[in-house]
Amino acid sequence: MRNKGLPAIILLLAAGCAAGDGEASARLGAIVPSEPQQQFEEAASLGSSLANWTGLHETLDFFNPRNLARNWSPLLVQTLGDECARDVARYLNGLRRQELWAIKMDDASGRYTSGFYWGNSYFTGSATECEFISKGVFAGSSSAPYSADEVSEAEEFITEPHKKRPQAGFSVQQQQQQQQPTRQGAMNDRPPFSLGFYMLRIAVNVTLPPANRVLHLGVCLPYSCTAADVAVIAKLASSDVAGRQSHVEKVRDQRDYYDMYADSVFWILFGVSTAVLFLLIAGTSYDVYLMKKIARKRSVSYDMEKQMKLEQLTNAKIHHNASQGRTYIPVPVAESVITAVPPVNNNNDHEGNLRPPTPDFQKLNVWEELLLSFSIRANFRVICEGEVGRDTISTVHGLRAISMAWVILGHTCIIVFKYSDNMEYRKIVEKRFLFQTIQNGAFSVDTFFFMGGLLVSFLYFRTNAKGDLNRLTQGTRGFVAGFLKFLGFLAYRFCRLTAPYMFVLGITEISMKWFHANSVFEPPTADHYNCPNYWWRNLLYINTLYPVEQMCMLWSWYIADDTQFYIVGAVILIVATNHFKIAAFSLVLLTVSSWITTGYIALVNNHMPNTDDPLALFDKIYDKPWTRLGPYLIGMSVGYFLFKTDCKIKMSKATVFLGWLLSSACLLSLLYGLYEVEISPATGAAYSSLSHSAWALSLAWIVIACSTGYGGYVNDILSAPILYPFSRVTYCAYLVHPIVIRLTAMNMDSPLHLGKDSMVITFFGQVVASYILSFVISISFEAPVVSMLKILSPKKRNRIQ
Repeated sequence: MRNKGLPAIILLLAAGCAAGDGEASARLGAIVPSEPQQQFEEAASLGSSLANWTGLHETLDFFNPRNLARNWSPLLVQTLGDECARDVARYLNGLRRQELWAIKMDDASGRYTSGFYWGNSYFTGSATECEFISKGVFAGSSSAPYSADEVSEAEEFITEPHKKRPQAGFSVQQQQQQQQPTRQGAMNDRPPFSLGFYMLRIAVNVTLPPANRVLHLGVCLPYSCTAADVAVIAKLASSDVAGRQSHVEKVRDQRDYYDMYADSVFWILFGVSTAVLFLLIAGTSYDVYLMKKIARKRSVSYDMEKQMKLEQLTNAKIHHNASQGRTYIPVPVAESVITAVPPVNNNNDHEGNLRPPTPDFQKLNVWEELLLSFSIRANFRVICEGEVGRDTISTVHGLRAISMAWVILGHTCIIVFKYSDNMEYRKIVEKRFLFQTIQNGAFSVDTFFFMGGLLVSFLYFRTNAKGDLNRLTQGTRGFVAGFLKFLGFLAYRFCRLTAPYMFVLGITEISMKWFHANSVFEPPTADHYNCPNYWWRNLLYINTLYPVEQMCMLWSWYIADDTQFYIVGAVILIVATNHFKIAAFSLVLLTVSSWITTGYIALVNNHMPNTDDPLALFDKIYDKPWTRLGPYLIGMSVGYFLFKTDCKIKMSKATVFLGWLLSSACLLSLLYGLYEVEISPATGAAYSSLSHSAWALSLAWIVIACSTGYGGYVNDILSAPILYPFSRVTYCAYLVHPIVIRLTAMNMDSPLHLGKDSMVITFFGQVVASYILSFVISISFEAPVVSMLKILSPKKRNRIQ
């Protein structure tokens, strides 16, 4: 009972205190106010100070038709074009009357919603919605700039709000009669002028909290307005706060129309594509014709032989064995039926393992062989071949395929991060441990450099040992012989790479020009300007010797560096033929010089690899050949080592274990060793200088161990035949994959939203699309060129003459 009465007593005491001591409590609260009471008083006085409170919505209110109508005055209107001012006035009147076309125009324009401090810099609106509204202007017009299907879709979009649901008790005819006036009324919902979608780049300086940003705003306005008119309208349509803290830097409008059909590059690409398509059809048809011809010839030969044996069997005499009392008939031994027809020898073998020609194929002249180089059937069969040649290191295929996927992953993240509405999420993701795999994706390119030097050196020494290079020198010696070999190196490299490279460069130029004129996003690089002006630098493979701002196809820096390394390596290899010590000394000297140069540049620029963006010093460290030479020269050394040992080395189990342990530890430390680690500038410079070569040294052990029989499961994975096709089209995949990523991002109407699941799906989609296109480019350009180079080589030319 006592416990039950205690709450009642407490309630009575509380009521008494509240009634009797109200004045004392008020005095005490005035002296020492409690925190909740203070917050309540501040909130109560909020109404009096509301005029001084500016929210983020007002600060970022860059385009509001209400502001435009309020600031609309005859004096300001004079700064606009006459037609633009008239159309904008009709637009504002349409909003006042709440006409649907005007409301849709306002709906298609972008505005701040949320996520500004989460990294949302794109208030794009909907260019597609604005386009569909504009198409409705031309509905029923014979001079419409849109197709009939597009106008029909716009018609449906405009009349959709006026459609009524079917009513019970009415026939279809009666409902159509009732809807006819509604459709006539929908004609009034079309804008009385054509529309244009304009993208504004606005520099913003927000004071609370401080933030300097560049925002992108999309607005749907009359097409009669120019870029200068839109800049004035944006100033009139912004709030007072937004007008003071921002200014329009640039306006992109549809008046910068890009006519693809008026571009000479488009017609060059069209002509080249048509010619290649014709050659592909002709080469494939001739290949199939020869296959059928050979099959018929072998079939006739087999039938004739079979008929002759049957006639012998019919005319044979029956012999009687008197001693055994048995009769037997001499039956000829059955010949094996030929069911498989050998492929036409068009010498399109990426591995250099050419099959010996049969007498049927030796009768082909050089023109027939060149035509067969374009056979889709033969080239696809070679690319998908599950075997490698004797002069090929199979481990390279796995390293190449994995590194290419790694490159695509890194480039996908770069583009997606740029065109996302939550770019601040990247800072959170970058702090996670596994993200270091993407952050250190530059090592994937070092893998390509290492493999390039490895294969060049290994194949050169093997080819030279066979005496095949003597055909290039034609019996000359000394400097002349070396110079002829050098020219052969250059000619092969240039012809091998240039055809698909220049074709993709043309595609890049055309696509970036189109996106610059039509996409709501600005292109990630200025390819629409650089490619028409500086394409010759790519053709000469010297584009990395110029500023990055002038580079066409930014990702082509690797191709330029690799070609320059190839030239340096060719000189070293030619010298090594007769002066090995001089070549070895030059190789070591170049490697050490590259280390010193890289370390000095990193130290002077205070480059901190643990905190800085990997691309922060792109134009000073990342793409320059003198800073990336180390892995290539290490690859050349490994290639010579494998040649000298003929890939046969005996190692103890302890040596093998120690080698794999050190290699794995080095690779993992390079990928994840800088995670949440503070380093000094000197240490950072040393890391920038030596890390790429350390990566190559770790790969050197993997290649040596796998090539000499100590690879185990690693060799089984890297040498898996399923990776061979993807490895053989790596060059074309590297060329086309950034275009695929850009096509995906810049065709969108609004920014992406970053997330783990969306990134994974996007990455796999980019890999699939990139490799599909790479197979097409390889079969059309790369494989035919490789085949023709083998046909026209001195060794092959002597055989087919």
